[in-house]
Amino acid sequence: MQTISDRVLSLAASQTLAMSQKSAELKAQGIDVINLSVGEPDFNTPAHIKEAAVRAIEDNFSFYSPVPGFMSLRKAIAEKLSRENGLTFAPEQIVVGNGAKHALCNVLMATVNPGDEVIIPTPAWVSYCELVKLAGGTNVLIPTGIDSDFKITPAQLEASITPRTRAIILCTPSNPTGSVYTRDELRALADVIAAHPGMLIIADEIYEHINYTGSEIVSIASFPDVAGQTVIINGVSKAYAMTGWRIGYCAAPAEVAKAITKLQGQMTSGASSIAQKAAEAAYTGSQECVEEMRKAFERRRDLVVRLAREIPGLVANEPQGAFYLFPEVSSYFGKSARGYNIKDASDLAMYLLMEAHVATVDGAAFAAPGYIRLSYATSDENLVEAFRRIAAALAELK
Repeated sequence: MQTISDRVLSLAASQTLAMSQKSAELKAQGIDVINLSVGEPDFNTPAHIKEAAVRAIEDNFSFYSPVPGFMSLRKAIAEKLSRENGLTFAPEQIVVGNGAKHALCNVLMATVNPGDEVIIPTPAWVSYCELVKLAGGTNVLIPTGIDSDFKITPAQLEASITPRTRAIILCTPSNPTGSVYTRDELRALADVIAAHPGMLIIADEIYEHINYTGSEIVSIASFPDVAGQTVIINGVSKAYAMTGWRIGYCAAPAEVAKAITKLQGQMTSGASSIAQKAAEAAYTGSQECVEEMRKAFERRRDLVVRLAREIPGLVANEPQGAFYLFPEVSSYFGKSARGYNIKDASDLAMYLLMEAHVATVDGAAFAAPGYIRLSYATSDENLVEAFRRIAAALAELK
């Protein structure tokens, strides 16, 4: 008798977490591994946010929190969306969850029926396809490449829409590519979606503040003709270096928010009361810390792009946001060194881990074989040393 459900057996393990775990295992053996596989800011949570958490503990915020989140936090999020994004959401349209991934899972579980199609431009974050499968949906992938800066066109989107289309997941700035859609590009995609009023836009904006374009933050929900079709996914993990606090949210049409609250009430109930009070401080306090971290990531972006382009055979664009580089590496396929035969990016990532002691992630995990993802959310010194090791290891492949 099969013990594990078909639902779980159908899911792939997270390759980013798997590579990070392998890196940790090597480190435990005393090997100096530089981990560029994990999407986590290396900064500490800002002091004023931590102080708010301490106050919450002292003020006995230690009881069950409301299922959709404290009203004070939901109001703070609504004010943030108005102030920074020009969006109007009532606090009742916001549901706080245990991280942005949980919020995304909630949205899909609450809106997707078995057989519904969800459009996903690729490369795409590793969990999108698996969460759609978990909800019983069917993934419809739109492939892109480095030549298009990893962005889809309106024509590609239109060609992917069928009577079964339920939603599109759009991530900008993107994990894993760092690509950012301009206002005009988003407007053109919105024009296509507006003609399909039953279609949802699930806008993953978790990297919105890690943006190097020099332009204002643009949310696709800011276009009135698709605002009612849009669900925003966001949280505090990336912009405020709060990955472990596990606070994310969705801002959605009222009907969707009510459905998510109903679902969450039966699954996890409310998110951590202490973490919610910390998140409230993040949104209502000084935003100088956000800009300081953004500037550091931009400096590192410039560094890794320069270092990557100095390595023959590594093809890299210049990401406009997030903290990832997604170089094309197929020129190394068919080569060998130190007993390794490089057939694909998976082989290359393993070679770099075992021989250069640098952890990266195979692009196939993001539905983009032929690429690898490197996170530059680490120190300048680590990045310089990592690329020195990568360059030396790749030079040995013949």
